[in-house]
Amino acid sequence: MTGKVYKSTGSWYTVKTELGHTYECRIKGKFRIKGIKSTNPIAVGDHVDFDLETNNNEETGVIYNIHERSNYIVRKSVNLSKQTHIIAANLDQVFLMITINNPPTLTSFIDRFLVTAEAYSIKTILLFNKVDTYDEDTLNEVKYLAHVYRKIGYKCIGVSASTGKNVDKVKALMHNKVSMFSGHSGVGKSTLVNAIESSLSLKTKEISSLHMQGQHTTTFAEMFDLSFGAQIIDTPGIKGFGVVDMDKEEVGDYFPEMFALKQDCKFNNCLHLKEPKCAIKRALEDDEIAYSRYRSYLQILEGDEAHYRTDIWDKE
Repeated sequence: MTGKVYKSTGSWYTVKTELGHTYECRIKGKFRIKGIKSTNPIAVGDHVDFDLETNNNEETGVIYNIHERSNYIVRKSVNLSKQTHIIAANLDQVFLMITINNPPTLTSFIDRFLVTAEAYSIKTILLFNKVDTYDEDTLNEVKYLAHVYRKIGYKCIGVSASTGKNVDKVKALMHNKVSMFSGHSGVGKSTLVNAIESSLSLKTKEISSLHMQGQHTTTFAEMFDLSFGAQIIDTPGIKGFGVVDMDKEEVGDYFPEMFALKQDCKFNNCLHLKEPKCAIKRALEDDEIAYSRYRSYLQILEGDEAHYRTDIWDKE
């Protein structure tokens, strides 16, 4: 039988067939010795083949094959720097939810996420949530960040999950697509999903007033079928986003504004550091490239992740 993985709990997978039947499945043992470096060889969104078996009058499945993925979003895994964790597979797009405060989303986190999405050819849309709660100065910060990312080519939308502002715009973009929602805990993922499809009634929690951090309510990635011809993958909140190892020479290729100028650098292997006649450094000086983006580039290049721990899910 063939189906799509709708939920992963680490050892069991909820798989749904084209006929709409769901089965709880486990992995056939040999998957664990195939040299798969990921901590989870199967992810939500995967298409898999499985056989049915009956134990104690209960019918379950055994997954024996994973279909080739069109793409996937990946990050460094929990306390295992040499391994990766696949968050979801076979995506049409990702909505990255951002809040200026309550909790704060740093540009370094945004850029690390975007670099990974670019590397795996996944379209990303930036949703600036909770705009109804911001004062004038904070709204100006939202407008500035939106300007920075729109200039690069990313679609940016200001939304309010609580008031419904621009929720219809998000729904229109989701029609007939598989969309993943991601971001820090507390940015309002579950609240927005509930606003998009109220019948789901995903659990939500208040922000911790002590640390202004979210308390995550989504424990595992899970896919839902929506009433308007869309599928959504809700994911646990993450404190940061670890970029899986890339060659230094290719990091800049996943910053679209840098990639567009790299041919103008004097050296083909320019890392945009101290090399002479560097088009990226010149664009930085001319304010054509945002300094925050260049700073993120340097941090990824240098592997400096001390302040942006990315190998743990948010814990309550």
